[in-house]
Amino acid sequence: MLSKSQARAFFLGFTLLFSGVFLFLTVDTIRQVPARSHEDRLTPDVVAGKEIWERNNCMGCHTLLGEGAYYAPELTKVVERRGEVWMRTFLKDPQAMYPGRRKMVQYNFDDQQITELIAFFRWVGEIDTNGFPAKPDMTTAGFVAQAAVGSTGKLTAPEGAAAAPGATSAAPAYFDQVCKGCHAVAGAGGVVGPALDGVGGRLDAAALDVWLKDPASVKPGTTMPNLALPDATRAELVAYLTTLR
Repeated sequence: MLSKSQARAFFLGFTLLFSGVFLFLTVDTIRQVPARSHEDRLTPDVVAGKEIWERNNCMGCHTLLGEGAYYAPELTKVVERRGEVWMRTFLKDPQAMYPGRRKMVQYNFDDQQITELIAFFRWVGEIDTNGFPAKPDMTTAGFVAQAAVGSTGKLTAPEGAAAAPGATSAAPAYFDQVCKGCHAVAGAGGVVGPALDGVGGRLDAAALDVWLKDPASVKPGTTMPNLALPDATRAELVAYLTTLR
């Protein structure tokens, strides 16, 4: 058993030791912050995007770097996960992307504000967070088949699945960045809309073009949004979809 003097010495000694360890770790952490957060990339657009984030109380629904509310998705890696094209389309009109489903407020952001928000999210996503957040498991219809998320954060087909049954051309960038948010091909993509495997065998190019130009004119009440696709983008999508047989 320790005497009073020994106990006092034990207490004081280890208090000083662990206080020193704590101070060292604190200083070391602060020293690493500029490099890990890429402080040199804090452009005016990034700063403006952060101000928009705070001014609109986005953390009232979303989490960022693990901080915030859990009502809406975590956004630390949203640029990596979704891509700039999808984000621009969504932020312009959240309800149009998921009619009758999304509850995100329409903030009426202009193009410059959207650019600033994306710059802010990109900067946040590049912070070294020691692997946080973990890459999500992306699922297909029925939440059965698992889609693997590669090192680039883009969706790929599950192991053993074909890249795209019957496809004779690669998917255009817009399809990968936007359409896959709702639709799956070869087991990779979203579950909001139907899988598109075989769609080229069911609809010809003309029907696909009319559908993409104005879905509601073909099927009133459809949840498929009118994305106001430019003619060139729509043509690319039609050419690709007709190969899915």
